[in-house]
Amino acid sequence: MTHDEIYAWVVKVLHESFEIDPAAATPDANLYTDLDIDSIDAVDLMLRTRELTGKRVSPEVFKSVRTVQDVVNALHDVMTQAD
Repeated sequence: MTHDEIYAWVVKVLHESFEIDPAAATPDANLYTDLDIDSIDAVDLMLRTRELTGKRVSPEVFKSVRTVQDVVNALHDVMTQAD
């Protein structure tokens, strides 16, 4: 899956789960300050990523995520790493 496909999925999840305007979910948008995601929402987002990846994203990885692009990069890394 490409970065663009992952990005489209993340924007869709942000919209469906948290009612975030897709136009606001730009790659540089900060999840916390720009999109008003709180810590519980971030956990929900992390859990939803399993739907896409089929793998668990470690909490350590997700703690470093700040922007929409960070989420895309983290998911891409999880999807491309060997089991």
